[in-house]
Amino acid sequence: MNSHPILSWTPAAIVFDCDGTLMDTERHWQQARELAMNDVGVAPAEGFAERAKGLHFTECGQLMADEAGRPELGVQLTSGLLHHFRALVAREPQTMRGARELVETAAKFAPLAVASNCPLDVVETCLDHAGLRDHFDHVVVADEDNRPKPHPDVYLTAARLCGAAPGDTLAVEDSACGVEAAVRGGLRVVGVGPWPGEDIAARVDLWVATLDEPGIFEWATRRMAQRLPV
Repeated sequence: MNSHPILSWTPAAIVFDCDGTLMDTERHWQQARELAMNDVGVAPAEGFAERAKGLHFTECGQLMADEAGRPELGVQLTSGLLHHFRALVAREPQTMRGARELVETAAKFAPLAVASNCPLDVVETCLDHAGLRDHFDHVVVADEDNRPKPHPDVYLTAARLCGAAPGDTLAVEDSACGVEAAVRGGLRVVGVGPWPGEDIAARVDLWVATLDEPGIFEWATRRMAQRLPV
């Protein structure tokens, strides 16, 4: 891995996705979806968790309603989803393997941002609980000014706020939806998580199983050493 071309590059900024990339919250989202649907007496269809991964929370709520054959429950399911998710994260915040170490090291050589489809208070609460918020210069979420992923808006805004051109910015993502957003924005991408299949893996510069893979941390440590005064 150390010879991979992207590991000889120093980005001008790094933008991280939050859920499933920095924070181990995909399990919380899955549990929250199940609880929200149970509240209204419906059940998720087979394979729903994978289809919902990375979606904006309002799209996820409506997808739950549509797939349950109750489209009129979209708003109620969205509200229940966020309620349960917030409670689960507050009880058990946990970072993904290697995320803390990579963020702490990368913050010493590049401005950092988060780009997420979650509400701002949810993202900042997650990062606060994990003790990571102070490492990030900006947190950008889907809102009236930024369309949700897979649109590239949150990544383009994050790069701009960090003072970097998209092509000089690295995105770190775990979902197909997020990879699509970053690629459409012209960022370089490191994907992380279980092997996503050739189609998605072909769209990123590098795919790793976890952020604590030695090649990634060694890359960050070298970049940090180059920026520190002698």
